[in-house]
Amino acid sequence: MAYLLQQLANAIPLAALYATLAFGYAIAFGVTRRADITYGALFAFSGQMLLLFTDLGYSRLILVLPAALALGAAISFLYTMGVGLFVGRSIILPLVRKSPNTVIVAALGVMIVLMETARLASDTRTIWLPPFLNTPIVFWSDGTFKVTLTEIQLINVGLMVVIVLIGAAILRYTSWGRIWRAVTDDALAAELCGTSARRVFLMAYGASALVATLCGILSTSYYGTMDFGAGLMFGLKVLLIAAVGGYSDPLKSAGGAAVLGVIETMWSAYGPIVWRDMVIFTLLVFLLVLSRRERAIP
Repeated sequence: MAYLLQQLANAIPLAALYATLAFGYAIAFGVTRRADITYGALFAFSGQMLLLFTDLGYSRLILVLPAALALGAAISFLYTMGVGLFVGRSIILPLVRKSPNTVIVAALGVMIVLMETARLASDTRTIWLPPFLNTPIVFWSDGTFKVTLTEIQLINVGLMVVIVLIGAAILRYTSWGRIWRAVTDDALAAELCGTSARRVFLMAYGASALVATLCGILSTSYYGTMDFGAGLMFGLKVLLIAAVGGYSDPLKSAGGAAVLGVIETMWSAYGPIVWRDMVIFTLLVFLLVLSRRERAIP
C-alpha cells in the first residue's frame, strides 16, 4: 500500500508538467490547426539555456547558486521568448496563411536549429545543476517506509497549477479569451467582425511560448539537466498528449495530459521500463484513432 501511495505521489509532478505543457500547446494549436513540434523545441531550449547560463554564472562569474540560477532563468526566459515570438511572427504565421501543411516541415527545421544551437553553445557537454530544495516532506508513514515529495517537486507542482488556472481564467473570463475562441472557430468571420486575426495569432503563439519557457525552466530545475534531443521527444509527446483531452479546450487537454502522466508513472513502477515509451506512444495513437473525427481541418 505504501509503495502504491508513493508512486501516486511521484505521478503528481509529471502529471502537472504534462498538463501545463498540453494547456500551452492547445492555445497555439487553436490558431495554427497544424502539428507544431516547435513547442517541444522551445521547452527543451529553455532548459538548455538555463543550464548554460547558470553554469556560466556559477563557474566563471563565481556567483552563489541562487544568483547563478536567477541569472540563468532570466537569460533563458529572454532568449526563449525572443525565439518563440520571432518564429511565430516570421515563420509560422506566414506559412499558416499561405501553405498551412508546410508548418510541420518548418517546425522540424526550427527544432533542429534550436537543438544544434544549444549543443554547440554547450560544446556538446551534458551540464547538471547541483541539487537544491531536495529536502523530503513526509505525507504518510508506514513504519520504515515513508511517502514523500521534495520541496522542489511541490514548488514546481504549485507553480504549474497556478499557470494553468491563470491561463484558464484568462481564456474564460476576459475579452481576449473570447476573441481567441472566435478566431479559433472561424478566423475569417472574426476578421469580418473587426478582429485582427493576425494579432490574436501572435498573442496566442506568444502565450504558448511563455508556457513552454516556464515549464522548461521549472522542469530543468527539478530534473537537473535537459538532453539535447529532448526537443524532438517532447515535441512529439506533447503533440500527442494534448490530443488526449482534445485540442478544442486547453483545460480539457490539460486534464487528459495529467491522466496520461499518472499512467506513465504507474507503468514505470509496475511494468518493464524499457517498454514504457513504446507503450505510451502506442496508447496515444490508439486514443487518437478512436477519437478521430471525419472532418477536414481548414
